[in-house]
This record gives sequence, C-alpha cells and structure tokens, in this order.
Amino acid sequence: MKRLAGLGVLIGACVALGAQAQQAAEYVAIPGGTFPSVVANDASQGLATVDGFMLRTMPVTQGEFDAFLRRYPQWQPATVPVVFAGDGYLAGWKPGSFLSPTDAKRPVTRVSWFAAKAFCEEEQARLPTWNEWEYVAAASATQRDARGDEHWRAEILAWYARPATELPPPVGGAPNAYGVRDMHAVVWEWVDDFNALLVDADSRSGSDPDKLKFCGAGAINLKDRQNYAILMRVALLSSLRATDSTSSLGFRCARSPASSP
Repeated sequence: MKRLAGLGVLIGACVALGAQAQQAAEYVAIPGGTFPSVVANDASQGLATVDGFMLRTMPVTQGEFDAFLRRYPQWQPATVPVVFAGDGYLAGWKPGSFLSPTDAKRPVTRVSWFAAKAFCEEEQARLPTWNEWEYVAAASATQRDARGDEHWRAEILAWYARPATELPPPVGGAPNAYGVRDMHAVVWEWVDDFNALLVDADSRSGSDPDKLKFCGAGAINLKDRQNYAILMRVALLSSLRATDSTSSLGFRCARSPASSP
C-alpha cells in the first residue's frame, strides 16, 4: 500500500502537467464483446466479456518515453525510487540524449509496471487489462478472432523463435481488423492486472524474466493449449514483479470511453 501511495504522488505530479504536455497519441475504439479467453475460469465456461474501450494503435516508443522522462525527471533511472523500479530499469538509457530517427520509433523497453502506469496516467489513460489485450490480440488483418487460423498462428510463433537479444523493430506494422498495430512480433506488453494471471508461484523467483520467453509454463491452467503464443505471454507476465523490466517488454495505453478526451 505504501508503494501505491508513493506512486500516486509521482503520478499526481505527472497528471497535473500532462494534459498540457502530452503528445497526440492515436487511439481507436474497440467494440465490446464476449470471447473464449485462454485464462477464463470454469464458472464463466471459458468466456470473458470485454466492455467497449479505446486502445493505443501502437506501443509507446522510445521517443515518446524520452520526452516523458525529460518532463518528469523523477522517473529517470538515477532518480526513480527503488520501490518503483529494479536494477534493470532503463538500463543503458541516457535521458535527453540524441535518438536516431529509427531508435526514436522503436518501442520503449526495460520499463517497470509502475513507470508504464505513470506514463499512461499522464496521457489520461491506463494500462489495458489482460482480457482487453487478449481480445484485440486475437485479430488478424481480416478477422477479429483468427486464433483458429493455423497459418496466422504460425506467423506469430515465428517471432517467438527469434533471439531476445535482437532490437525490436520500429512500430508501425500493418493494422489488424480493429486498426491496432504491433500486437505481435514487436515486444511483449505490460497489462494492468498482470499479477492476477494464473501460474505456479515458484516462477516468480526467477532472476531473469527474459529467459521465460522460451519456458514451458505447464503450470498454467489454460483453456486453449494450442494457442502457444498466448500461453507464453501469460507465462512471462505472471512471473514478473511490478518493479521488473526486460529487454523485450514494452507497453501501450488504453482508455475507458468515459475517460476519453
């Protein structure tokens, strides 16, 4: 509770000036619906309901986060409280340093859940829930739920075979059926309720979350075990602490309709 109270102070400072300083990020309206979630419980018969919401079309970039750090230096690596960020937070980052046009468009990574939440709060938004993220991530370019398409699933799984040491590409890939880009094949993404996902608690003691990119995660009680890409997401997120960060973990923001500017 003390950590969240302290986070509220930092976020409050961001929100006070954020409405004036925030850049125009593109959001799209996502219609609500009910869908078979891989982590839905037995009481819901495997179904999850998502209310309509707004979602950022692309992950937050290095350029956007660099501007955020210059506006709010309390979130820079040298000044952020240790209760909000671990040792790997923004490793190698030099706030205000020159970013090449290409690097500025790459998704920001090595950001803790607390920092991602603060950025979204400044943007008058929030982190999406897992169900919201999974709902949109199920869409291909032509179908809102393409999870039964073996060719589409194979394309997504090809990204998971790439070494985690590769730099993520710039954002701006082809849109899916909702008009959202880069849900796959760019970075993993924080969700607001990451610590409510189901996984063996022993995995939370892992010292290197990046290694979980290739773990089995057999302890997770999934409804659709063929959806290996989503299983891997759940495995990684549920192994993390809010202060953790990895070289392949970024985020995007969401808004409820009532909070949309």
